[in-house]
Amino acid sequence: MELDLSPKLAKKVYGGDGGSYSAWCPTELPMLRQGNIGAAKLALEKNGFALPRYSDSSKVAYVLQGAGVAGIILPESEEKVVAIKKGDGIALPFGVITWWYNKDDTELEVLFLGDTSKGHKAGQFTDFFLTGANGIFTGFTTDFVKRAWDVDDDTAKALIGNQQGKGIVKLDANVKMPEPKPDHRKGMALNCEEAPLDTDIKNVGNVVLLTTKNLPLVGQVGLGADLVRLEGNAMCSPGFSCVFALSDDRIPQHDSALQVTYIVKGSGRLQVVGVDGKRVLETVVKAGNLLIVPRFFVVSKIADPDGLSWFSIITTPNPVFTHLAGSIGAWKAISPEVLQAAFKVPAETEKLFRSKRTNDAIFFPPPQ
Repeated sequence: MELDLSPKLAKKVYGGDGGSYSAWCPTELPMLRQGNIGAAKLALEKNGFALPRYSDSSKVAYVLQGAGVAGIILPESEEKVVAIKKGDGIALPFGVITWWYNKDDTELEVLFLGDTSKGHKAGQFTDFFLTGANGIFTGFTTDFVKRAWDVDDDTAKALIGNQQGKGIVKLDANVKMPEPKPDHRKGMALNCEEAPLDTDIKNVGNVVLLTTKNLPLVGQVGLGADLVRLEGNAMCSPGFSCVFALSDDRIPQHDSALQVTYIVKGSGRLQVVGVDGKRVLETVVKAGNLLIVPRFFVVSKIADPDGLSWFSIITTPNPVFTHLAGSIGAWKAISPEVLQAAFKVPAETEKLFRSKRTNDAIFFPPPQ
């Protein structure tokens, strides 16, 4: 069966006046199921409120646009009321309860990428709502609710039946929601657009990595993430991501990491090369596209004149990247004689090949 790696757009799952929830379906993007990866987007209009929920999967959230408030309750911990804004990365470990609220005119849009290996459905998040027409209260009989929460009959009926919304509702403008607490943000969110750059090549491109060093909670999620920004007509070196981990007997091991990429802004050309040196994908990617690069496959991108930005998760909290071109490319480490024999070229050609890209690492500027 031919591997379909073509980028896909999310499709609406539910929503109303308060906003919508969209997801990528594993039947349309089979690599989601194969890689046990879920992908979804939450969009909240003004006064939109995403009801409290927990998921069967650990996730990394990324705020694509707007600003708002997130309530985050880690198991056996107090509620963190966090101010969120465009560019924020948020680690959401397994079992966390969240709610989301937007009080601004600008739509709040949040991307979720995560691991579904412990979920009910491979390649798909399953949310469990605490309240609403499909919340857990509706599944219990009134007497169970009364006994569990020690309330009277009328209160139990109100808890079960008052909220008729599903998942997302629009609140009245006069409803008062919790104000975010500045100290609650520390350790819960990192703004990728403001964080120190891990790689910065002036006028060409830059990278911010989300790892256990700058956001410790990603260790509990088991996923790393990065935000990459390419300037117009710049190129990202062909390469693949690696996992460095310790086995049960503490022996260092390498494995290739599955990379899930969402195009945040701009557009560009993309090529992926797989088994037997075959180009398995050549396409133009645009904002809103999601694509998955399989293990060990090599990917490269060239930005269009308006630039290209993408947010990715890698299935390890501390990824290592292997680049095949540029000043730090793997070719530079191989002996000249080996390259001559491997490419079947004379020494002059190998010297010319090695002499190029001596100053450019990871990102390459447009041709002069």
